[in-house]
Amino acid sequence: MTLYVHKYGGTSVGNVERIRHVADNVIKARRRDESVVVVVSAMSGETNRLVALAKEAQPTPDPREMDVLLSTGEQVTIALLSMVLQERGCPACSYTGGQVSIVTDAAHTKARILDIDTQRIRADLEAGKVVVVAGFQGISEAGDITTLGRGGSDTTAVALAAALKADECLIYTDVDGVYTTDPRVEPKARRLDRITFEEMLEMSSLGSKVLQIRAVEFAGKYNVPLRVLSSFQEGAGTLISYEDENMEKPLISGIAFNRDEAKLTVLGVPDLPGVASRILGPVAEANVEVDMIVQNVAEDGTTNFTFTVNRGEYQKSLSILRSTCAALGAREVLGDDAIVKVSIVGVGMRSHAGIAAKMFETLAREGINILMISTSEIKISVVLKEKYLELAVRSLHEAFHLDRPNVSN
Repeated sequence: MTLYVHKYGGTSVGNVERIRHVADNVIKARRRDESVVVVVSAMSGETNRLVALAKEAQPTPDPREMDVLLSTGEQVTIALLSMVLQERGCPACSYTGGQVSIVTDAAHTKARILDIDTQRIRADLEAGKVVVVAGFQGISEAGDITTLGRGGSDTTAVALAAALKADECLIYTDVDGVYTTDPRVEPKARRLDRITFEEMLEMSSLGSKVLQIRAVEFAGKYNVPLRVLSSFQEGAGTLISYEDENMEKPLISGIAFNRDEAKLTVLGVPDLPGVASRILGPVAEANVEVDMIVQNVAEDGTTNFTFTVNRGEYQKSLSILRSTCAALGAREVLGDDAIVKVSIVGVGMRSHAGIAAKMFETLAREGINILMISTSEIKISVVLKEKYLELAVRSLHEAFHLDRPNVSN
């Protein structure tokens, strides 16, 4: 008998009527002689409501107690789904993360899974039951409730699929698959039939919100085939798996973008060994993550050092740099929080030259100036002024023929 892990997000279980629809999906799978483990999130809006309550009680909530509070959201959903399944004559049993021993480290609010004891789940599956598990949560080795961070239900589903050696992990969302880019920006965006783990990992890290990045990492590490499907309409969705020799390899699979970017530049720093660490050290100590970095050396023996951060960390980073500017011997610190990052992603880049040139020519024709460039084996990212985002995405989508299936860009 085949085994599938289904995961349903908050929108898919937003009320009892939608939970009934999830139950319909599960019962259909059972009729196909499939064993099913279901992982669910809290009902849409519930986590935000609990966070607001916590801040009302304690302005800076204690992380341990925050995990105790937030874990209740998924507990409501698993119980309701199990009740609906039982009402329809389908044997089902619900479990919290702790009850099925999803063991994590002790990093409250952002824990990582260490081990899963599948014995209880396997016993229920062998008894013909549907197992409904709370996503997003686990239990530390000390016995404390933990949560896995925002989007952690995806990670729970993939981890269970890996531990159970499931045939596939089905991620049900409010979209019907992974698209070549965001259809709200480019209406001609096309749903992909399949994409590699590498490409999906890049898309997720670059701003695509379809899947949580840790879930994709986990799936790639343990070779768990993922399929992204819609909770609200029929369809094959998008399969995420390892690169197959028989897979068609378009040069570019998709275009990702991130609006939450800001750029900082330190001008006129003496070009001496260790200058980069002196600039970025205080930023790192403030727990700010740096993304792209560019350093330009001038003929006068100084360097201009530019890097990007999340827009939410912009003011903090700017303040840090300004306070250290004199100690660095820098001339000036400049900042810009009206930028975006646009990236093209595709495993086909490995074996084809000229992709970067085509990208840059396309943007130049539209009069779009590139502020920064970063590349890897299967992606090229550029930083642009925010006002050019939609024009850049649409022009690149057209230039690489992403609206046409079975075209090698």
